[in-house]
Amino acid sequence: MNAPVDAALLDALIHAADADGIAKHVVGAVISDAEGKVLLLHRAADDYLGGLWELPSGGVDSGETLTEALHREVAEETGLTITAIGTYLGHFDYLSKSGKKTRQLNFTATTARENDAIKLTEHDAHLWADRTEQEQVSSAVRSVLATWREDTA
Repeated sequence: MNAPVDAALLDALIHAADADGIAKHVVGAVISDAEGKVLLLHRAADDYLGGLWELPSGGVDSGETLTEALHREVAEETGLTITAIGTYLGHFDYLSKSGKKTRQLNFTATTARENDAIKLTEHDAHLWADRTEQEQVSSAVRSVLATWREDTA
């Protein structure tokens, strides 16, 4: 589903997740540079899902909208400021560290300083990944990136 982000879509995504028994909402950002490389973050080996390369992502706090959470999480995890949220790229479900049924809702995002130094706070490495390097992510994130590539083609 490649859809522009608007209030009706965001409400529908939350309602669908709730109807599916999702206990925790997470947002993820596909941030690309001018060369089509995507920003990936690496989880420390001793962290939950350690060693995984992933999109900048994180939980939606109580009372926070999906877009507010996306802005906050990208800033917290990378030091980058989102200037625009583009399209919805789909979701995937998983169990959180605490065993909660979790849905990650993924969006394209443009940042103000795409190539500036990334300031990591929760991860031990980052990579502007080309198409081959993007294969290091989970199958769920590979599917999101395939949707993103279709959307940008």
